[in-house]
Amino acid sequence: MQGTVDGFSYGLVTPVAAFLMACLGGALGLRCTTRSLRTGRSFKPGWLALGATAIGSGIWTMHFIAMMGFSVEGVAVNYDRPTTFASLAVAVIMVGIGIFIVGYRGATAMALVTGGTITGLGVASMHYLGMAGMRLEGRLLYDTGTVALSVVIAVVAATLALWAAAAIHGFMASLGASLVMGIAVTGMHYTGMAAVSVHLHPVVGSAAGGDPAATVLAPVLVGPGVFLLLAAVVVMFDPLLVLGEPDRLPAEGGRARPGVPAQRTPAPSYPRAAAWAADRSMRRGHQGSGKD
Repeated sequence: MQGTVDGFSYGLVTPVAAFLMACLGGALGLRCTTRSLRTGRSFKPGWLALGATAIGSGIWTMHFIAMMGFSVEGVAVNYDRPTTFASLAVAVIMVGIGIFIVGYRGATAMALVTGGTITGLGVASMHYLGMAGMRLEGRLLYDTGTVALSVVIAVVAATLALWAAAAIHGFMASLGASLVMGIAVTGMHYTGMAAVSVHLHPVVGSAAGGDPAATVLAPVLVGPGVFLLLAAVVVMFDPLLVLGEPDRLPAEGGRARPGVPAQRTPAPSYPRAAAWAADRSMRRGHQGSGKD
């Protein structure tokens, strides 16, 4: 028996909220990745880890906010918490691998393609592992072509996001890149959901119960949501992240980079230097008199 699926049980509330969370996680992750490319190696792993966790948490939170609006008529939908949290771990780890590749290899074509592919596959894996954690009296079926399209969208979106982190430095440009990433990630989610159909078990009747998805997922989302807010505070207190300005470090060979104030060298003490020169001249004069 085919179940009637509704992905927008709360109207536009869940898609808009999901999109905003994807944008927030993307913005924080991109800015942290940008910061890592312009800092010393001692701080690079910290910024990259923060960026990976921000993007992974943002995408995961987006997914399950959107899933609050998913319902199957007459069937209670629940979620297995270990599988749900495992999908968060997969998102953070795989996004982290992609970000670390770009962070240490730079914005080369190979690094962007490799990092973008791994990150995109991480996003898709998080989505479908999260779907595997769904518990209902039925079986989920997927259209293969639509699933493949959702994976392609995830990979392309991740590659563009990593390129933006390495190439775009201005705040407004980065904000635009974050909006594009939010649109792409949300689009990937709803493309994946379009591939879903539900085949209900015969024992399920039409009065099987309501949909507890919102009450189950809301407490689960508190932790990642608080983390994203704390990460936003870190970004706000780092002017280089907000303004997108690169670190101004002296170039090799002691030559200052354009726009960098030259380091001040201590001015010589002229009276002392003059006395030293006069003393030296006097000694030379005495040595010359001795030879005569």
